Amino acid sequence: MIQAAKFWDGVAAKYATSEIKDPEGYQFTLERTRSYLGSQDKVLEIGAGTGSTALELAPAVEHITITDVSPEMIRIGKAKADEQGIGNVDFQVTDAKLHDVGGPYDAILAHNVLHLVEDLPGVLGRVRDLLAPGGVFISKTFCKPTQGGPWFYYAMRFALPLMQMVGKAPYVAIMSVEEFEAILTEQGFTIVESGNFPAKELRRYVVARR
Repeated sequence: MIQAAKFWDGVAAKYATSEIKDPEGYQFTLERTRSYLGSQDKVLEIGAGTGSTALELAPAVEHITITDVSPEMIRIGKAKADEQGIGNVDFQVTDAKLHDVGGPYDAILAHNVLHLVEDLPGVLGRVRDLLAPGGVFISKTFCKPTQGGPWFYYAMRFALPLMQMVGKAPYVAIMSVEEFEAILTEQGFTIVESGNFPAKELRRYVVARR
């Protein structure tokens, strides 16, 4: 399977210019996330890509650390922060295991990345360790539909193994909402909010507290 950093470096330029497919849903979850953050909070985002969400949230917090496994994503993110004049952020190239990241943080975010990690329990355990007592972990994660589902989900399930064989797709975990939330609770989190926004989406929005 293709190495993650190499894959995301290769798609970084296209990713940076891609439009949000569901602006209404994105804005809703952005506001929900902002409601859990305070002006004195120190925040970390895992797998932030080019940092678009983190930069949107930066004015609401004291400081935010933006991480991604792709050096090219981080390079683009730094340029965006400079262009927007956002100074309360820093950037770090690291994978989701966060071995070289120090805490504690008041909030840790993981938007559209947890289905791409191979050791989810290990990653969530590390997140718990980096959170301050009472800190929040906010995630939006691809999960398989419980009933039916859009056609492109089934097309993706068929095509994914072939694409991975030729280096055109990264690792992707196919898990249910129940499986995902069970792993969260097993790692010591208490779920305080969970839902799909909008309901038809395949991405589960979860807020959990240490």
